[in-house]
Amino acid sequence: MAQPTRPASAQTVFAPWTDPTAQPLIQFKNVTKQFGDFTAVDDLTINIYEREFFALLGPSGCGKTTLMRMLAGFENPTHGEILLGGKNIVPVPPNQRPVNMMFQSYALFPHLSVWENIAFGLKRSDMPKDQIGDRVAEMLRLTRMEKFAKRKPHQISGGQRQRVALARSLAKAPKLLLLDEPLGALDKKLRNDTQFELMDIQEKTGTTFVIVTHDQEEAMTVASRVAVMDAGKMIQVDTPAGIYEAPNSVYVADFIGDVNIIEGNASVSGEKVDVHFAEGVDPIHAVTDKPITDGQRVSYAVRPEKISVDREPLADRANHVKGKVEDIGYLGNVSTYHVRLPSGQLVSALMTNSRRLARRDFTWEDEVWLSWTDTAGVVLTE
Repeated sequence: MAQPTRPASAQTVFAPWTDPTAQPLIQFKNVTKQFGDFTAVDDLTINIYEREFFALLGPSGCGKTTLMRMLAGFENPTHGEILLGGKNIVPVPPNQRPVNMMFQSYALFPHLSVWENIAFGLKRSDMPKDQIGDRVAEMLRLTRMEKFAKRKPHQISGGQRQRVALARSLAKAPKLLLLDEPLGALDKKLRNDTQFELMDIQEKTGTTFVIVTHDQEEAMTVASRVAVMDAGKMIQVDTPAGIYEAPNSVYVADFIGDVNIIEGNASVSGEKVDVHFAEGVDPIHAVTDKPITDGQRVSYAVRPEKISVDREPLADRANHVKGKVEDIGYLGNVSTYHVRLPSGQLVSALMTNSRRLARRDFTWEDEVWLSWTDTAGVVLTE
């Protein structure tokens, strides 16, 4: 597949998964992996496309690492097929697959220089020896490590070691690069910076990246699509915006970011749904295209940043509820307000700190109004 072009006026949208004629680079077809009586991956079918930055996200034990190990060839599926470029790679040994894997530990050779670490795999490949130097130089430029080519791994920082490991993994120009928690050893600020470096390098090389992570923010930042996993199954596969704004279940809504989950009974009028969650309290007004029936038990999910905190209800919002500030979390640029409703429900609202702290509008025990629109949240039936 050709690299998307970028017109001067706009960036081309990269979404091959929406094109029914696009051929996937990777296809999992009804893949199951069992270890004795334990099912790590359960009848999974998924397509991953060329040039994608695909994230496998989920808690420990959900099957994401097993999935990656099967792609790399370190494990074979109990049932099903794994296709790479249309070819079943299950019988193909790991060293014969056009796939490379970057481990969390980086696995650099401590006695070799940065240059020698990057060249190590190339020297054992069929690349002509007179081309190895140019390829290593290209990888050093790509990862901005030219100045450190002669240093040993212990003489460079953790972030720089991460870049060397990435350069070594990309040196043989694999079709697919697998990254297993690649930024887990870095501190938060360096991890945030490196996420954007990874995205830039992936875009420049055109290599398909599949990353395994339990860090939601990391997956949402780097990925073209995110697969949220649980108990060996893909619960939802979508773009980061789709996962965050339109979760398909309470599990996904609760797993990604902060969210308020309110349970109640639905009353339906066309696309409008009222969620009755407590006696003597106005219902939550929402809009949905899901097939919901009157009286059905549903969950309503709304993100804290969608809710405004004010002295009076906002007239242009469909939902208003009064409560008392029970706790405040100050995070510098934003503050989280935990507001207790008369029904006993605790609701979180996120407000930007546009004023200095000394001029905060609300404090503990203040009575406030929470307001949000009818499209701010989603009604969930799973």
